Amino acid sequence: MITSVLVANRGEIACRVFRTCRELGIRTVAVYSDADANALHTRVADTAVRLPGAAPSDTYLRGDLIVKAALAAGADAVHPGYGFLSENPGFARAVLDAGLTWIGPAPEAIEAMASKTRAKELMGVEPLREVTEADLPVLVKAAAGGGGRGMRVVRRLADLDAELEAARAEAHSAFGDGEVFVEPYLEDGRHVEVQVLADTHGTVWALGTRDCSLQRRHQKVIEEAPAPGLPPELTDSLYEMAVRAARSVGYVGAGTVEFLVAGRAAHFLEMNTRLQVEHPVTEAVYGVDLVALQLRVAEGHALDEEPPRARGHAVEARLYAEDPARDWAPQTGTLHRLAVPDGIRLDTGFTDGDEIGVHYDPMLAKAVAHAPTRAEAIRALAGALDRAAVHGPPTNRDLLVRSLRHKEFTTARMDTGFYDRHLTDLTEPAPDPHAPLAAALADTHARSRFGGFRNVPSQPQSKRYAMAGEEIEVHYRHTRAGLEADGVRVVHADAALVVLEVDGVRRNFDVARYGDEIHVNTTRLTALPRFADPTAQIAPGSLLAPMPGTVVRVADGLTEGATVEAGQPLLWLEAMKMEHKITAPATGTLTALHASPGLQVTVGALLAVVQPTP
Repeated sequence: MITSVLVANRGEIACRVFRTCRELGIRTVAVYSDADANALHTRVADTAVRLPGAAPSDTYLRGDLIVKAALAAGADAVHPGYGFLSENPGFARAVLDAGLTWIGPAPEAIEAMASKTRAKELMGVEPLREVTEADLPVLVKAAAGGGGRGMRVVRRLADLDAELEAARAEAHSAFGDGEVFVEPYLEDGRHVEVQVLADTHGTVWALGTRDCSLQRRHQKVIEEAPAPGLPPELTDSLYEMAVRAARSVGYVGAGTVEFLVAGRAAHFLEMNTRLQVEHPVTEAVYGVDLVALQLRVAEGHALDEEPPRARGHAVEARLYAEDPARDWAPQTGTLHRLAVPDGIRLDTGFTDGDEIGVHYDPMLAKAVAHAPTRAEAIRALAGALDRAAVHGPPTNRDLLVRSLRHKEFTTARMDTGFYDRHLTDLTEPAPDPHAPLAAALADTHARSRFGGFRNVPSQPQSKRYAMAGEEIEVHYRHTRAGLEADGVRVVHADAALVVLEVDGVRRNFDVARYGDEIHVNTTRLTALPRFADPTAQIAPGSLLAPMPGTVVRVADGLTEGATVEAGQPLLWLEAMKMEHKITAPATGTLTALHASPGLQVTVGALLAVVQPTP
């Protein structure tokens, strides 16, 4: 019987596994990098072991160090989570060779399925060996790992070699394996998967379908179970293929078989030999704890002959610290507060006051709603996210709410091209126009000497804020009758709550301030000084780092004085395990280049200057 589990992972999935272990009375062991020294998963575990360093290649990808940590902490089992070494057969063997229980499939099964190229061959699907114009568009894909890393869509044959190189570099950084392959890319398919669970006694469950079509950079954003609108015969076919894939390699434990569905046809993509990020929607629909079942299977217990019956519908949204309007740029900083209304499951690796760093994936949390029908689950999740307190760096929260309420999604007509078609509309700024006034009134109250407003007339006052990329100035004044503010009646104002009446409609504004960062309901503001700093000027053509990160590559032969074309890639930054391409803003001359491979940069750092051609 398992008594102590080390989770060879970090963040949200480590916290998720620990939660089930605590409920079962199992001791928990965390591993952590120097960057995660104060991370939530480290704090909630019974025991934690340091992995010196910050880069994944020095820490969470070091199987030898993790096995030593398990032995040192007295763990008798290892759960790999997802990502990192979760689909690495060598790591699974090292765990078993150390006399520990491996909570996952046998190394041979991982070896057969974890490499997407070998998995396709096993299922009778061949990757593209030679790519021609007729094959375009194609998808370059990492053979190992997942999460959208090491994946590139190629629409021009001339771009193929560069994208292959970029995918190899990203895959090697994320998974320690730079193997990639090429397959056809279907623009209008749906991403549908089947959850499987198998024991050592020959039973294989197909625990329903999930639809994961809403993706950015090939990484899932919104998932649901069951996949809506599939014909019964197609669902049966997906179940049959998934079970066949599991049986073909003697699979044990939880896994996911993924397909691209176009019309009534299903194309095998891969089998993930691990727990998936989106497993909570299956848990909600089937009323099971997949982690608890993983542990039971690892202990040798048999599953029931038939899985439990599905009930209702579940939808999950991944909350990321990123700016979707700026090419999904990851964001860093302090997460001051994260809270969702009751009735919503929130899986997270962060708590109030935690720092969001640059080293790992920018996912903050997963919010999950379960209801009797799909429409009710969508409404519940969208409403909860709309009312959630997410105070800190910019996130994709508004995008999630708009996506959930988009007609194409609510009517189940979405596909993997959803964000390619709708991203501009979904990220159109729509801040609350009264948020700056509420922030100003709350700030005035907070700074008042007596904790209230003076009951004498005064001169008009003003405050300036940055909101959705614009500068806003608001005006208000104290009178004997109270506050006057741009035709808006001020019903109540204190440091945390402002109540305004606009055209006879009363609205409440919850205000939270953290230095110059202010959150008014769901609108994020930055307080500005009354007068702009005349020295804060940036030279035209300056390329600034959109995020903190590391310069991993500079374009071949790029030197100061070179002529560049608008849109030409100049250098690549790596932040939060993803590569971000920095391109020339205009055609002109590169007059300055301050970047070199390995350079660590902060957000706003000057990377290069392009003098546009007149």
